Amino acid sequence: MRYEGTVYRPPSEAYSLIIQVTIGCAHNRCTFCNMYREKQFRIRTKEEIMRDLDECRAYYGPNVGRVFFADGDALVVKTEVLLELLAYVKKLFPHCERVSSYGTARDVHAKSEEELKALAAAGLELIYLGAESGDDRVLEHINKNVTAEQIITAGQKLKRCGLKTSVTLISGLGGRAGIREHAIKSAELISEMNPEYASFLTLRLYEGTQMNEEVKRGEMELITPDEIVEEMELFLKNVDSPGTVFRTNHASNYVVLAGDLNKDIPEMLQQLKNAKKKQRYRLEEWRRHI
Repeated sequence: MRYEGTVYRPPSEAYSLIIQVTIGCAHNRCTFCNMYREKQFRIRTKEEIMRDLDECRAYYGPNVGRVFFADGDALVVKTEVLLELLAYVKKLFPHCERVSSYGTARDVHAKSEEELKALAAAGLELIYLGAESGDDRVLEHINKNVTAEQIITAGQKLKRCGLKTSVTLISGLGGRAGIREHAIKSAELISEMNPEYASFLTLRLYEGTQMNEEVKRGEMELITPDEIVEEMELFLKNVDSPGTVFRTNHASNYVVLAGDLNKDIPEMLQQLKNAKKKQRYRLEEWRRHI
């Protein structure tokens, strides 16, 4: 099996079998992101993907526990092809507990509820949805090409259809001018979606991205670790999403939080307070290795 370019996966898929169903990202125009810039988006043929699965079966045997469909938004693939792939995974790896993939709100809305229910029944369990923010002004600024309401209704649709959702947000994405709105609107988004999982990364700039150039020109001001903590406090004080597993355990984060909403919010707020008071933040040189 041969991977094309750099392959990205969520932290929780560290031990999953990663299969490239698509190459790159269908959107690939977010101003902060450089993940798939070197790739021309395409959907791989069913035959290519099945050959990869065959090779993995020959190498690993039948006991693969989890499979992750990469790259950026495998949910964009036609439902009938995904159903064939899911059936093939089940045939080759009968003990597989979970198949998951990245997906966008647009991908979700492009499929009918009947299609999504069929995918869930065939073994697709979890969709990682990169919301980034619940603030429409931030979403427009980063060229996300989707509104907060579209993200919310996509998450609600997935839930109705029996698919779990993991929603990712990005601390600091609104810059200094947008701390409050980004935090509170993101809390409202998670509250409306009530996903199974939610997490925050922290904004990092990369050479060659539009946002990096904006910061260099002084058009956007990054926020400090203390302000990241203040933003997170605002989020936690305004979110209402009982049962959502919440994490800030990405390498980019200054403070690692782990708990369940809403039960563990007081404890997480105390962790943030202690980190700020003692200035216990992840070192910048550690955050660079991502």
